[in-house]
Amino acid sequence: MKASFQGRTLAVALLWIVVIQFSALARQREEVSLAEIQKILSGKNFIDLTHVFAPGIPRWSGFPDEQRQTIYWYEKKPGLMGEGFFAELFTHVGQWGTHIDPPAHFIKGLRTVDQIELKEMILPLVSIDVHEDCAKNPDYTLSLERVKKWEAEHGQVPAGAFVAMRTDWSKRWPDAAKMANKDAQGVAHYPGWSLPALKYLYEERKITASGHETTDTDPGIATTKEDYSLETYVLSTNHYQIELLTNLDQVPESGALIVCTFPKPKGGSGFPARVFAILP
Repeated sequence: MKASFQGRTLAVALLWIVVIQFSALARQREEVSLAEIQKILSGKNFIDLTHVFAPGIPRWSGFPDEQRQTIYWYEKKPGLMGEGFFAELFTHVGQWGTHIDPPAHFIKGLRTVDQIELKEMILPLVSIDVHEDCAKNPDYTLSLERVKKWEAEHGQVPAGAFVAMRTDWSKRWPDAAKMANKDAQGVAHYPGWSLPALKYLYEERKITASGHETTDTDPGIATTKEDYSLETYVLSTNHYQIELLTNLDQVPESGALIVCTFPKPKGGSGFPARVFAILP
């Protein structure tokens, strides 16, 4: 009886030791400073997912080309105080190069660029790799079955994630003709999403945003007919998307973070973005 009591006492004591140690570890985790987090992140590999933009890059056919003018140069001008400096005037549409499409781009009354929350800009990155499928079939669309196959291999798509579709279409950049990939009849052939996949990701998995390497959410055979129903769906959910991503072949399918940054034009319909991944 005494031995049994002593055994129970020892077990309780050991349990309390585990609880105390766990609590201490939890407190330590809570006390990790932002400086320590920055130090951890700075030791990771960063991948730029953004194209350089300039006049002549691929764009939607209805948009004018970029215009750029040097208005100040390093040589000192008469009447200018101090040394000369370099300054340019840029004229381009919001949807230029790697860019953000806010909900208001398609849906009147929904959020504009300046209304995107800061916490929506740093997200877990999910990259669904379908580049081999696209090489065989340029009209490929990302199906719900393919999304579920990704989940079977990597686990459930996390809530709040950014989901990117890797097609390697960005390797055609900056050749506009290769990006559009039109046939003799003028029909564009490039990959896109499917509605069931998007609905599953936004409505069931509750993702924050999505992105792709092509100029459009919808496949080329649809946009040739002025069908932008998939982009309309994404933006109607009051979420944003990033178009014309690059270097997705350098990020893993799961485990990375994505940072989507862009200027803050008041009431803006879109703007070039600087997007990068932090690898695990």
